[in-house]
Amino acid sequence: MATLSVKPSPRFQLPEWQTNSYLLSTNAERQRDASHQIRQEARVLRNETNNQTIWDEHDNRTRLAERIDTVNRWKEMLDKCLTDLDAEIDALAQMKESAEQNLQAKNLPLDVAIECLTLRESRRDIDVVKDPVEEELHKEVEVIEAAKKALQQKISQAFEKLFLLQEARQQLNSDHRGKMETLDIDRGCLSLNLTSPNISLKINPTRVPSGSTTLQQWDDFSRFNKDRGEAEMKRAIELREAIALTIAETNNELEAQRVATEFAFRKRLREMEKLYSELKWQEKNTLEEISELQEDIRHLEEDLRRKLQNLKLCHTRLEARTYRPNVELCRDQAQYGLTDEVHQLEATIAALKQKLAQAQDALDALYKHLAQLQADIACKANSMLLDTKCMDTRRKLTVPAEKFVPEVDTFTRTTNRTLSPLKTCQLELA
Repeated sequence: MATLSVKPSPRFQLPEWQTNSYLLSTNAERQRDASHQIRQEARVLRNETNNQTIWDEHDNRTRLAERIDTVNRWKEMLDKCLTDLDAEIDALAQMKESAEQNLQAKNLPLDVAIECLTLRESRRDIDVVKDPVEEELHKEVEVIEAAKKALQQKISQAFEKLFLLQEARQQLNSDHRGKMETLDIDRGCLSLNLTSPNISLKINPTRVPSGSTTLQQWDDFSRFNKDRGEAEMKRAIELREAIALTIAETNNELEAQRVATEFAFRKRLREMEKLYSELKWQEKNTLEEISELQEDIRHLEEDLRRKLQNLKLCHTRLEARTYRPNVELCRDQAQYGLTDEVHQLEATIAALKQKLAQAQDALDALYKHLAQLQADIACKANSMLLDTKCMDTRRKLTVPAEKFVPEVDTFTRTTNRTLSPLKTCQLELA
């Protein structure tokens, strides 16, 4: 026989069951309403966030494009500044090299001037005179030294300016490289999109990296570099103009001094040649006078010898007549005539001897003065030779070194002209 088994669980009342059903239905509706509200809000949020995201991405893309344009404009300005700076560095370096060449070229005229002064130290006796040539040569040395000092100063300034230009260029180049890297990075960022394979989440991407600058600092930095480069270029241009002016002025001053020195040489040579001709004329006349005086001395000596013979004759006659016998030893007219003749001859001989002595003294004086003339002529010839050698040496200043050949004929400047007696004498003395 079957038995009734009762489940041991609580028993609910019917109202409770009905209430539970009502609550379930009510909660379901409420949950559906809440879900519908959430769905509506989610759709609105999605639309708003999608639009915001699209616009944000669009705005940032625009900002990136504008930033790229700004950076690119600065890059182009820096490009131009770097190009101009490189050109100015090359121009200043060439001007500096030109100044160095001009400075080196000043060694030749300085050596020539010193060589001329050294040559003229070989002048002798009275010709060792402080003449206009020596003054012009010393002035030429001073002009050359001043020119070298001015050029050396400009070269030092150019060296310092090149260093500053290189420093400005290095800073500009560093800024330019930064701009190039920035453009590469920003253009890469601009090219990214949602389908790019290399996008990913990063750790704290909104952090501010150390060393970050403000937009104003960034702009000021690039503007400072650009302005500095332009300012250095402006000063370099002024320095180049100053160097060119210094080169032109020193060359003009040196050329003017060269002309003045060579004019003084030519004038001095003309004076020396004129004086040399005068001395040679005096020498010729002195030699002629010596020859005539020697001839007169020979005549005086011959006359003196004849007078001595006449005196001997008179003495012999008078002595012979002293041997006349007795009363024949008479002081007759012959005796008086012979006696007078003896006195006359003795006076004549004394006068001739005196005149002969005077002639000998005059001859000695002529020979002494002739020696002085010839010594002075030799000095003048030596001085002319030295000055002409100086003039020949100074041809180095106008004749290219590869074409310069010292003149064989130092005086006439040619090799096919017949030498004048004056030049021949100079060559013989040389």
